[in-house]
Amino acid sequence: MDRKNSKLLDTVRPPRKKRLLSKMEEVNMATITNLLDIDWRCSHTWRRSSINTLWCLIGCSIGDFGTIAFFQFSNYVWPTSAIMGLAIVMGLLTSILLETIILSRQMALPIALKTAFGMSLISMISMELAMNLLDILMTGGAMLTWSVVPFMLLAGFITPLPYNYWRLKALGKACH
Repeated sequence: MDRKNSKLLDTVRPPRKKRLLSKMEEVNMATITNLLDIDWRCSHTWRRSSINTLWCLIGCSIGDFGTIAFFQFSNYVWPTSAIMGLAIVMGLLTSILLETIILSRQMALPIALKTAFGMSLISMISMELAMNLLDILMTGGAMLTWSVVPFMLLAGFITPLPYNYWRLKALGKACH
């Protein structure tokens, strides 16, 4: 077939590559639609995702609050943003450590560690950001006060909960 006839054929029927792309786009859109089309009223999934989120909150809070308390009660002076950044990292690490310890009772330590690292960082980071931003908004810096801590914990729990529910319901994956 010469070039002229080939171009004419392309105008009648899109090239195979373009057809394949449109099929892939259709599959991707169907997948996205299916992932978003879940039952948000399942009490069992809300309960399970709430428990998972609570475990994450405990682990994240230990490292986060410990870091803020260290700087609050010591003579070290750092910028608030640096303290909060370190608090977020320490919160992530303690959450992974706590999860590893809990999972090591059910499985071998290397598998428990791998599973803990496979947890949803999106969930943990959103939790940490919510807690730390609320702390800054309510105290003006990196400070723990008894009046602010419950609000920080509540924000840290509520922020990732819908994502954890969706992940469990749509993907069948628990964050912890």
